[in-house]
Amino acid sequence: MKIIAPSVLSADFARLTEQIQTVEKAGADWLHLDVMDGKFVPNISFGQPVLRSIRAVTALPLDVHLMIEDPGPYLESFAQSGANILTIHLEACVHLHRNIQQIKALGLQAGVAINPHTPVESLWPLLSDLDLVCLMSVNPGFGGQSFIPSTMNKLASLNRQREEHELAFRIEIDGGVDLQNAASLIQAGADVLVAGNSVFGQADAALAVRRFKAIL
Repeated sequence: MKIIAPSVLSADFARLTEQIQTVEKAGADWLHLDVMDGKFVPNISFGQPVLRSIRAVTALPLDVHLMIEDPGPYLESFAQSGANILTIHLEACVHLHRNIQQIKALGLQAGVAINPHTPVESLWPLLSDLDLVCLMSVNPGFGGQSFIPSTMNKLASLNRQREEHELAFRIEIDGGVDLQNAASLIQAGADVLVAGNSVFGQADAALAVRRFKAIL
């Protein structure tokens, strides 16, 4: 199953319930929530209170992307706030394997994200422990950026590694995903497409979701 995960960061927060329910009814599979601390990335977004509010108005799986330094102390609170998937950054963790095990012990799916400059091969020792690998296809911190083409090479390499070792993790692409590159990303092995401005930034978010679903 291929998944479209609209990114809440691009939604209108004054109409958040309405916008979330619109994309849910249109067929969105997950919601992607970017939590930013202003340290690991140069922006501050939202935290557990907003996550709890979103959990109360949707049945969709919540894909929570922690763009924060030293996420370990916060994992339990995000789990209690309604996350289904917790993704942490390789670059932000001193004890990454320990943090992955923490997430699994909380009963959640565990993901690891890597920034554009990080070699995908740095994930090889961890792949058997992961439910999700998130390839950042923009520099994290802000929405609306252009897709970095070299992500395609990372995606192909990661997909080969998954096939050769018969692993079951999903591959997620986050950043600059739109209707023009969605098909090529899926063909190259992506399972989850995070779409921000290309869904919530459109005049008709429901139509945008349906167009993505037609490609998937």
